[in-house]
Amino acid sequence: MKFLMTYQSIPGAPPPTPEQMMKLGAYTQKMVQSGVVVLTGGLVRPTRGTQIKCEAGKVSITDGPFTETKELIDGFALVQVKSKEEAYALASEFMQIAGDGVGEILQVFDPSELGPPRPGK
Repeated sequence: MKFLMTYQSIPGAPPPTPEQMMKLGAYTQKMVQSGVVVLTGGLVRPTRGTQIKCEAGKVSITDGPFTETKELIDGFALVQVKSKEEAYALASEFMQIAGDGVGEILQVFDPSELGPPRPGK
């Protein structure tokens, strides 16, 4: 099973200490080497971001910065695990190192996990 995990620091929280950054780096390296983490990265602030929007079939593209940026994802990881519980454990371990923040754990759709098609469908 694959899951996309996101992390967002709490507004006003102090930036990570050099010690936290070292621990995060070591943890990430360990997870990448084990094959659990497929892809990971930090995201650039919206001052350099671009928003794409589709309304009534019309696509618009707008460069940042954006005035409403209350909820910003700071980083992400795509992980390959055997169960949702394993994903929860990884996310909990990461959050203990990263510190105060909010994350999401989103299962990535994989048609092979749906099982064989049912007869008549």
